Amino acid sequence: MKKIQTSIILFALLIGIAGCKDKATSSKQTGETDLVEISDDALLDSVQRKTFLYFWDGAEPTSGMARERFHVDGEYPQNDKNVVTSGGSGFGIMALISGIERGYITREQGLDRMTRIINFLENADSFHGVYPHWWYGETGKVRGFSDKDNGGDLVETSFLMQGLLALHQYYVDGSDGEKALAQRIDKLWKAVDWNWHRNGKNVLYWHWSPEHSWEMNFAIRGYNECLITYILAACSPSHGVPAEVYHQGWAEGGAMIAPHEMEGYKLNMRYQSISGAGPLFWAHYSFLGLNPNGLKDRYADYFEEMKNYTLINRAYCIRNPKGYKGYGEDSWGLSASYSVKGYAAHEPKEEGDHGVISPTAALSSIVYTPEESMKVIRYLYSKGDKIMGPYGFYDAYSETDNWYPQRYLAIDQGPIAVMIENYRSQLLWKLFMSHPDVQRGLKKLGFESPSLK
Repeated sequence: MKKIQTSIILFALLIGIAGCKDKATSSKQTGETDLVEISDDALLDSVQRKTFLYFWDGAEPTSGMARERFHVDGEYPQNDKNVVTSGGSGFGIMALISGIERGYITREQGLDRMTRIINFLENADSFHGVYPHWWYGETGKVRGFSDKDNGGDLVETSFLMQGLLALHQYYVDGSDGEKALAQRIDKLWKAVDWNWHRNGKNVLYWHWSPEHSWEMNFAIRGYNECLITYILAACSPSHGVPAEVYHQGWAEGGAMIAPHEMEGYKLNMRYQSISGAGPLFWAHYSFLGLNPNGLKDRYADYFEEMKNYTLINRAYCIRNPKGYKGYGEDSWGLSASYSVKGYAAHEPKEEGDHGVISPTAALSSIVYTPEESMKVIRYLYSKGDKIMGPYGFYDAYSETDNWYPQRYLAIDQGPIAVMIENYRSQLLWKLFMSHPDVQRGLKKLGFESPSLK
């Protein structure tokens, strides 16, 4: 009987159909589930497939774009269930590409969805070619992220463009329909006025509003999640910024170099402050398309830097100076996510650690720490429905507070699916890095990479 049960579980894991719930061979008194004997690749495929469904089944139906959030309980703040996100949709586009390649959907289904997304982007609100953080999915009208943040968001636009450039490369040599869509993507890419967001200076500014102009006054300086913003600004063939904007603005004339050590690991860059490192999404968002392997410039060896950055986060959780329940080698990872008292950017410092583990942190770091991340995946899977829902692992949890919200965020789910695919095949890295504009822009900024021809 147990062999029959195990076969059923393995079959469910491998086909990963929407709505199926992986059964356990047996249940512990705690309600947790035992892991069956299953390969890492089969387990990764199950997690990737479920997470992919956030962007497939869970997408806003009119636009095809990624919803900002999905709450299983159906309760949403300000009735914003159909608010869609630009950056999260960029991550989602890459997740959809991986789903096509994995056979989760057909190529025809993928083209139909991508066409719907491009139709939306061609008609949705934009500002000098720059998209807002949020729209209403049914209308394409901007939904303000905050009072003055109701115009162009250059950083979220860069996350979206990262996905679109990968999609362009996926379709550029495809069928007639795919080639036609690639041409439309190229027009969206070339319409982004990166130079406008300099506001006449050698630095990029995050926000511009038709009502509030540059009032938010948020200059983008390193290091954080915005490396990709500067790289794409330099890559643009129509509105590209000169190299000095990267070196003087992002790197602050070299001041971004600040060698220091945390938890026994060395870092070469200043992460907003020399006091340490920040949340783990800073190691993810720019590198969903940008391949960190062998990527170097005058400021860092980015694979080694991001690997150490991840290991610092893990080591802090294992050291667990605040004594939270559940932290350890198989349960670590601090990042921006839902939190017990709202949204928070959890980080490996006592003042920024609130006892909340964000699954996206360790899972999206699998390209840097494969063995360590797999331990977390197996642990989370063993928790069953407590942490796993229809679209993969829920956004966050706290064993200390016995807090297990059944909620998702697009910007956290996307990196899980994309980085698992990059770990398995490097698919999204290969696509993005092959774009001719990306090749030229990286060389312009003085990067070295095995991907540069």
